[in-house]
Amino acid sequence: MNDVLTKQLARVNLYALISRIMMKEVDEDFMEKFGSDEMILSFFPNYQSWDKPKELSTRSLLDNFLNVDFTNLFVLHLVPYESFYFREDQMLETGGANPVVQIYNEFDFRVQLDKARTVSPDHIGIELEFMYMLTNSEYKALQDGDEKAADEIAKIERDFLRDHLLQWSPMFLQNIKAEAATPFYYDAASLTLEFILNDYEYLNEYPTV
Repeated sequence: MNDVLTKQLARVNLYALISRIMMKEVDEDFMEKFGSDEMILSFFPNYQSWDKPKELSTRSLLDNFLNVDFTNLFVLHLVPYESFYFREDQMLETGGANPVVQIYNEFDFRVQLDKARTVSPDHIGIELEFMYMLTNSEYKALQDGDEKAADEIAKIERDFLRDHLLQWSPMFLQNIKAEAATPFYYDAASLTLEFILNDYEYLNEYPTV
């Protein structure tokens, strides 16, 4: 069980990381923790070899590079919303009719748009945060020895990846890799894409899912 818990905690932490990066601009507090965590840095090889973090203060790095890149990628040039990829008119579904809202409501997941750089609940950062919430609930169920509950949550995770994130986010993440002006967001997109693909494969091999 310890190996299972370790694997599950790693999933929780990765969803927490990528949802935060995709949700809104990073800040000095995030970058301080990010830069001091060797495990996290290992997922960002191009960022590690980038000279700007060594030359600039964190504030200057944020103001002149990272937050500019986030705005260009997530606000100005690319569209990080599921409904854009599925509606024929390519408009965002910002109301309660959005399919993901119904799923969120089922599991008492409340979207706080005012705390994120988003206008609709089907933003990639929010969908990844939902996966974080699910994986964290699964982790707690495993800690409590409730394998049945953990299995049920794993099924929800698998279905949400299959029916939502994997239907559109790979295209968006590939576009980020093509358009990113900083190694940070290039690596973040690479990590997110590889992780959700691998996680879906893992969930499909889950013993009782």
